[in-house]
Parts: sequence; structure tokens; C-alpha cells
Amino acid sequence: MLLGQAIGDALGVPYEFKSPITAGEARMIGGGLGPYSPGEWSDDTQMAICIAQVAATGADLSAYDGLNEIAKRFCEWRFRGASDIGHQTAAVISRADLMIGGAAMDASMSRYDLDNWAPAFQQAATEYAEQHPRSAGNEALMRNGIVGLTRLEDRQATAASARAVAALTHADPLVAASCVLHAEAVRIAVTKARLDIRAGIDLLADDEREQWSAWIDEAERNDPKSFKDNGFTVTALQAAWSAIFHTMPEDPRPDLVNDALQLAISIGHDTDTVAAIAGALLGARYGVSGLRHDWRRQVHGWPHMRGRDLIELALRTVGASGDDEWPARDYEDRSGTAVEVRVPWAPELTIGTQAALATTPATAVVSLSRVGRAEVRDPERHVQAWLVDSDEPATHNNLAFALHDAVDAVQDLLDAGESVFLHCVHAHHRTPSVALLHAVKYGGLSAQDAAAAIRMALGDNKISGLLWATALEEADIHAR
Repeated sequence: MLLGQAIGDALGVPYEFKSPITAGEARMIGGGLGPYSPGEWSDDTQMAICIAQVAATGADLSAYDGLNEIAKRFCEWRFRGASDIGHQTAAVISRADLMIGGAAMDASMSRYDLDNWAPAFQQAATEYAEQHPRSAGNEALMRNGIVGLTRLEDRQATAASARAVAALTHADPLVAASCVLHAEAVRIAVTKARLDIRAGIDLLADDEREQWSAWIDEAERNDPKSFKDNGFTVTALQAAWSAIFHTMPEDPRPDLVNDALQLAISIGHDTDTVAAIAGALLGARYGVSGLRHDWRRQVHGWPHMRGRDLIELALRTVGASGDDEWPARDYEDRSGTAVEVRVPWAPELTIGTQAALATTPATAVVSLSRVGRAEVRDPERHVQAWLVDSDEPATHNNLAFALHDAVDAVQDLLDAGESVFLHCVHAHHRTPSVALLHAVKYGGLSAQDAAAAIRMALGDNKISGLLWATALEEADIHAR
């Protein structure tokens, strides 16, 4: 989810507040308000990371302690890390900082020893709303996606956290409602594998439901480009959902991610925010395996993080990773024989086992199995694919897409002049399957000739299983 948000953010950064582009033209070329380097995310994801760093500890984001920690991180980010910041968020944090500083002086204490950070933020947000009738900006919604991962089995708790975190900077009820809908949609995307912005309507107050249902109807009925005034939280959510809804195929597939993000950015105005809001939903639904390798490889930003770090924060938030587990640990399984062999259809491509990762002379790597932090080479030349070694179909979110994406990653690196090492743990299933599809798609071999070449290279005549069968099917489709 968090990686999907960051990708949408970085993809939309170059086009923020500029003349709208045509859907399909968006690229991670940097620039924007930072200015940002290519693939760098903006304040949308920076603020989401502040929340995620607290959520990853297991803290209750609707409780006093959790909100205090988020408020502290917002303040530290504002003055030490923010590359750009929305007017309302800047005003609220600056006002809260003054209140906290004054309280610290009165108590002769360090501000970091005080426990009134959240109340100061809430008061500053309330005062801002009282002084500015148009205070329902999109800056709370843009950072909200991670909240949807905090209590996957408790929708009421998720909604409470969405309201509480939003209220740190935005007191308008419309902001809270938009964040509740978005967080619940993220939760549903993860737990039920469907995209449904209406799933949280019943979590809203009775007097809010009819209006929000009508706004969602508008998003689904109207052209996404009609939601250009998307600095408003309602219109921002409408724009993001309209882009998803109008690109959603009858048979949901990861191709939607690119199509929806491109359409979201083509709407114009606050392009990075609309794409970040949409990206959080798409990332929650399709997971890492549904996000293109070139995006995953390029995306980065404050505080010196890359895609792998965002995956770790998301996994820790849902309780699926710890200090001694992937992706936090330095090394993964390197047992077995070190194997690295050349393939006949691409002279700069070698395939093999994870044990050979430490000694390969290749200048770039495509890893089909989990690798440790210390095993990652230059992130720009090391693609970490999300491909499960399992014959059980239910364990694969987007198997055909993931196979093609890994194949395309190999070819992109070869086209860039790199020598590439393609590996998994033992080269029994994942590596030969991706190699087979690569040989057909880019090497000009038939599926039968590719299979024979791979078996000979690896000395394994027993390659089989779901991944191999799927690669053969995709190779046949490509050859038609």
C-alpha cells in the first residue's frame, strides 16, 4: 500500500499545478515543487512515513500516546525534512510548535519531554478552521492510506484512527469523513481483494452518508477530468476514485494500476496528491507484485528511504515482520550450491542460485527470492521481484503479470548495457520460469527450444510446477 502511494506520488510530482498532460504521458522525471529528483516522492508520502513509523510500532493511532508521537514526527519533519508543504499544514504545525515551545518554557522543560503535542496540534487545527471557512484541504487525505493497515480486522478502530490522525491538522468534518472512507477502502482492498470506496459509508455519521453517496455517484458518472479543483478533500477523493473506476476492467488485473495512475495525473492540478490517494488504494489491492519494476526501482525519498523500506514499514504495521525477519535482516538463505550459468539467447545474461549472489561478476541483478539488506547492490541496478515459490494458485496475487514484469526487468537492464544475473534460492522454479519467458519474449526462441536450453544450462530435466506451466502458457500466448 505505502509503496503504491509513493509511486503515484513520484509519478505525479513533475506535473503538479502545470498544464494537464495526456493520460499515458506521465513519467518519473522529477522537478515539481521540490524540485525533486526523478522518482522522488513529495510531502504526501513524507507525512505518510511519519504516521507509518509510529504505526509500525503497533501503537494505537486513535489513542493519546500514538497521536503524540505522530505530532512530534510531523513537527520534526516540518522543520528538518519537508521538501514542500501545504499552506494549511504549515500554518497548523507552526502554530502548534509555538504553543508547545511556550509550554516548555513555562515548565522549564525540554519540549520533547512534554506530552501535550497532540492537544496542541488539535487546538491549532481547530483555530485554523474557525478562522478559515475553506479549511477542508486534501493534505490529511493524501497521507491517510497507511491508517487503513493498522487494524485490518477492526473496521471501527480503523475509522477511529483515520478521524484522529486527520484531526491533528484538519478539523473540518469533511476531511475526517474522506479519510474514513479512504482508510476503509484500503482495509477492504487488503482483506477482501476488492476496490470499493463505498465500503465505509456506514461508518460515517447519519447526516453524512447521503451526501457522500451522491459525491461517489458523481465520481463514477462523470469524466475524471471534471474533478480538476482537487485541492478540496472531497474533490481529491472523487478524482482519485473516478480515475480508478473509469479504468477498472471487468476482470481486475494489475494493468489497472498504470492506467488508473496515468488517468489520475492527467486530471491536472494537484497531480501528486490525487495519484498518491489512488496509488494507496491500488497498492493495497494489487500488492507489490502488481507494481511495475521500473517504478519500484526508481522510487525514493525522505528520510533516505527506498521502496524496500516502505514495504518494511507496511509489513510491520500489519504485524507481519519483525527485527529478525525479512525485509529487516541483513541476509537471507544462501544455503546450497552456488550456480551461475550463461544462457544461449542472451550473452550478457546468467541464471542461477542465491548462493552465487555474493560472487557474481554481473553488474546488475534481478532477484526472484528475498534478499537481505546487506545483499542488495546499487538499488538502481538491483530489481527485487515479488514472486512466490508455490504451486498453490491462491498464494499468487498476479502471477502472469509478475512473470512478465520480471522478464521486462531483465531486458530493461540488458538494454541499458548491464550484464544481468537472474536468480532465486535454488533455481528450481522461479528462475527457470522467468528465463523461459524471457527467451521467448526477447530471445526469439520457441517455448520448446527455450525449455530445452534452460534444462541443459541448469542440468535439470525435472523442472515443473505452476510457475513453469504459467510461463509456458504466457510464452505460447506471446508467440501467437
